[in-house]
Order: sequence, then C-alpha cells, then structure tokens
Amino acid sequence: MAGDSTPATGKTLPSGSMEVKERRKWGVSASDVVSHFGTSGMSVAAATAVTHPLDVLKVRLQMQLVGQRGPLVGMGKLSLQVVESEGLRSLYLGLAPSLMRSVLYGGLRLGLYEPSKYLCELAFESTNILVKIASGAFSGAVATALTNPVEVLKVRMQMNTRSSLGPIHEMRRIASEEGVRALWKGVGPAMARAATLTASQLATYDESKQALIKYTPLEEGFHLHLISSTIAGSVSTVMTAPMDMVKTRLMLQRESNCAGLYRNGLHCAYQVLRTEGPSGLYKGGFAIFARLAPQTMITFVLCEKLRGMAGLKAI
Repeated sequence: MAGDSTPATGKTLPSGSMEVKERRKWGVSASDVVSHFGTSGMSVAAATAVTHPLDVLKVRLQMQLVGQRGPLVGMGKLSLQVVESEGLRSLYLGLAPSLMRSVLYGGLRLGLYEPSKYLCELAFESTNILVKIASGAFSGAVATALTNPVEVLKVRMQMNTRSSLGPIHEMRRIASEEGVRALWKGVGPAMARAATLTASQLATYDESKQALIKYTPLEEGFHLHLISSTIAGSVSTVMTAPMDMVKTRLMLQRESNCAGLYRNGLHCAYQVLRTEGPSGLYKGGFAIFARLAPQTMITFVLCEKLRGMAGLKAI
C-alpha cells in the first residue's frame, strides 16, 4: 500500500507507518517489564552472592593506611588475617543489604539500558558506541542515586565487625545518629562510578559481541557471552577502580576521621593523591578485578540465559 514502510528496509514513507511499527515493536506489557527487570536483578544478585567475600576484602584493602604512605597488605595475606581473627563468617558481612541492593540496583542498571538506548536511537537516529556509552552512563547513575542508602549500609556492615544488629536496625542507627543525609554519603562518586561502570561494561560487552560475531565464527551463545563479558569486566575494572576507592572512603569517613573529613569526591581524590600517592587511588585494585571480572561474566552469561528463557532478545 502506498505510504507504508517495508519491514525489510524499515524506511519511513509519508503516512508515518514506521512510527506505528516502532510503537508495535517496543510496546510492552506488565509481564514484559517484570521479565526485563527481573532477569537483570536475578543475574546480578546471583553474581553478587558468589563474589561477596571479594567485595568485603576490597573494602578492607581500600581502608588501609588512610592518609598515610607505606607498605600495603596484599589480598591473600589480608584474607588469611580476616579469617583467623574474625572467622570465615566475616567474609559475608553485609550480605543481606548487598543482595537487596543487587536486585534493585542490578535490575535498574541493566534494565534501563535498552530503553535508554532506544530513546537515544530515536533522538539521534544512531546506535553507535557513543549512544551505548551515554545509555549505560544514564542507567547506572539513576540506579545508584535511588539505591545509595543500601550501598552505605552494606559498606558500614562490612567494616563494623562488632555489630550484631540487623540491616534495618543499622540503617535506623545511621539515620538517628548522623541524619538521613548520611545515607546518601558518597552519592556523587557512587553515581560517577556507576555511570562509568555501566557505560564501560555494557558498551564494551555490546560492541565486543558485535565484533566477535562479525570477525570470528562465534554465534549467539555461551562462548560468545563468556568472552565478551570477560573483555567487559577487564575494561570496567581499569575505568572504575579510582572512583570505587573514593566512594568507599566517603561512605566510611566517620570511621577514618583521624585523616580529616573529605568535603566531596574531588577533595577526597586530591587528599589521597597528596598523602598516599597515585597508587592510593588503586588500593584494592586487584581485589576489584578479582571480584568484578567474574561478577561481570556471571551476570551477563546468566542474564542472557534468563532472557532467553523469558522470551526476551539478547542484550
């Protein structure tokens, strides 16, 4: 019919039928939304449960020699010290808020990526890597802004080995003693870190998949997802390690007030560079990689599998 768009080319003719086609393509039901965000949250929660001990060690490593230069304890030695002095259970401190955050933050961070990419595609008529970076940055920043209180609770519980209080009681204690604003400590660096993490992770994963499909015999499936997620985990670690360290310091500055309070993320980064040197920004860097690389692999491989089971297309 004159004025219709053809499915093969997707060209738009004067009748505007392409707009109808796009609405039909992207129209979703309530069950689709639940599946979309649910698969993302479940995959991130599963990856978090597996890698949580490494997250505890990362936080402990980042809080070494605050405001000082000196030899640092490595991840292997620290893990032995923690287990010997606090028991194996200490490696799972803060697991409850961590899993809670994973479902909320992971569901939003991965779940908002495709809608954001679609809106950018409509606005700029392109799906190049810059659009993917912008979409990832937006979804990561929004997810973190909404879930920052749970992140604060998690790192506080990971450092506070003497507290036997549950997460709800601990959150009430923080709010009553330090004010509700304390639950959003470090939200600036946390948003910057999440924006960078999500942008580098998802854009790298997306582009790696396309390149591997184009230049290698690999097709959509486990091996493609595993290799692409490994590349994404490596890139995101290098990009986010300094911001992760600054975020942790801000969230735990009450526990390290002997070094002076940090006014904001930039002030924290400057103080770390001044007192601890450039390597201070990469404290816990190996622990970040040891945690983030397998977490990224588990997240994407499992998410792709769950999306397939739910009838959703691959990322």
